[in-house]
Amino acid sequence: MRVVFMGTPEFAVPSLEVTARDHELLAVVTQPDRRRDRGQSIKFSPVKEKALEYGVPVLQPERVGTKAFLAEMEQLKPDVIVVVAFGQKIPKALLELPQHGCINVHASLLPKYRGAAPIQYAIINGDEVTGVTTMYLSEGWDEGDMILKAEEPIYPTDTAGALHDRLAVKGAELLGETLKQIAAGTAPRIPQDHDQATFAYKLEKSHGEIDWNQDAASIHNLVRGLNPWPTAYTYFESRILKIWETEVIEISGGSPGEILEIAPEGIVVGTGKGGLLLKQVQRQGARIMSAYDAANGMRLQIGQYLGAPDES
Repeated sequence: MRVVFMGTPEFAVPSLEVTARDHELLAVVTQPDRRRDRGQSIKFSPVKEKALEYGVPVLQPERVGTKAFLAEMEQLKPDVIVVVAFGQKIPKALLELPQHGCINVHASLLPKYRGAAPIQYAIINGDEVTGVTTMYLSEGWDEGDMILKAEEPIYPTDTAGALHDRLAVKGAELLGETLKQIAAGTAPRIPQDHDQATFAYKLEKSHGEIDWNQDAASIHNLVRGLNPWPTAYTYFESRILKIWETEVIEISGGSPGEILEIAPEGIVVGTGKGGLLLKQVQRQGARIMSAYDAANGMRLQIGQYLGAPDES
């Protein structure tokens, strides 16, 4: 089939590779180039980097709803448009342009976790299974008819980063089968049960603040689910301490946020229920290090508290 691919981050790259392998790739649409932090160098999206290897046209509109962009798409005459983590809402005129519509790969088992952060919320909520769904895009966010699904286990040690990488590959494999069925005219259209929908809203840095009154398992899942971004964090003496790796342990006694033990294995902190062993942390302005080394550098003492200044 003649395919236009729309995507931006690393998650979309395996899907682009599958599309280019199996179909005629007409063009790749990705977000405009951005400057790196405060420097002057330009940063290409991962999808653009890969597209340049294929030598296909790369389009980078600020908005995909303009008449000029829609005219470009009409000239390309795609049979289908594949959209994977593109970053802009697709207007109705573009949805209706290809013969087979616009196909999306979403990193959850829809209708669960519609929205921008399905991978993170699956871990934060302690789910043991998630997956990927291919669907026909509609005007509503992640509301379109489903085509295929594939499950993926969430392991106890998974971070959002690790799960992201596996789902990117699984999503690409599912996309390959989806496009095969669309080309053969055998792809199903399965309406979503909107009453069963849950939402994974966009994450902000503030979502990472740890509430030590929660139970240890919930805090542990927050740490895993926000690794590598935006990262769970707490405070010590009004300074941010990022928490990168933890383990739930059994303890007796202790108050939420209280430092109960400092050992080579890490820092044991009390929670609303159970203890949390901090294993890898990052002091403000420093590199990631073992919690034990950080404790020595910060001169932490048993009986001190972690948490926002008005809590400690």
